[in-house]
Amino acid sequence: MRVVVAGGAGFVGSHLCDALLARGDDVIALDNLSTGSVENLKAAGEHERFSLVECDVAREVPVLGAVDAVLHLASPASPPAYLAMPLETLAVGSEGTRRLLELAAGSSARFVLASTSEVYGDPLEHPQREEYWGNVNPIGPRSVYDESKRFAEALTFAHHRALDAAIGIARIFNTYGPRLSPGDGRVVSTFIAQALRGDPLTVFGDGSQTRSLCYVSDLVAGLIALLDTDVIGPVNLGNPLEFTVLEIAQRVLEATGSASTIVYDALPTDDPTRRRPDIARAAALLGWSPVVSFETGLARTIEYFRSIVL
Repeated sequence: MRVVVAGGAGFVGSHLCDALLARGDDVIALDNLSTGSVENLKAAGEHERFSLVECDVAREVPVLGAVDAVLHLASPASPPAYLAMPLETLAVGSEGTRRLLELAAGSSARFVLASTSEVYGDPLEHPQREEYWGNVNPIGPRSVYDESKRFAEALTFAHHRALDAAIGIARIFNTYGPRLSPGDGRVVSTFIAQALRGDPLTVFGDGSQTRSLCYVSDLVAGLIALLDTDVIGPVNLGNPLEFTVLEIAQRVLEATGSASTIVYDALPTDDPTRRRPDIARAAALLGWSPVVSFETGLARTIEYFRSIVL
């Protein structure tokens, strides 16, 4: 296939590009490099079937010729990034989604939206099923990301209902692995970077809030499984194994052998207290479930962080 990956230079996007190339697809990555990195595409760039187009999909989608699929992963995804770029985040979820849907429609191509578990907000239902409508503060600081993705889902479904667009929606839960940025504010990357530098690990609140962590190769396999079906979704993609944030910090200290201590700080506004996906729909419709253990994934991620300058 000839596949467009918007946000292809990002953490997840770059791994997705690698996987698509490995199976023989032609890949066009679109990215404005605001949070993505050309370094993430070092391996992809060696393929003659790969090209990178630097652009802001909220303003233009300069792709010529027919395509078979469009995967929309373009958006700041970590709290520090989307809080620093609130208007850009809302723009890529609205105007960027519209432009990418139109690109797919021009070739009758399949469109896959990478949505997020953040559409569930601070959930009152646990674990979170796709039928749950969420508990989101629409005007809080995190709303620029939450509502951007909720609107993107609404727009994608509107194109499906009104124009018969071929769509699929994935709701991605916390993901970790190599190519995470040390300063992106996500729990695993933050703890590993702090541990390797010998800095105290900063746990927000009392650390009892939970996260479910999916290794990036598992997530990419789920996205490709969704791409290769006609499943509309939304479909949760994540690992249902649930840890407290304090447990994650302790696991990182043990795995790195760091002598760092743990310190506590105030919880950020609207920080979700519990997060765990119900993946029954993904298992039934896509034949997908995660296979990489947290111990294995964490070791691979730490190895990557040891190889970069922190």
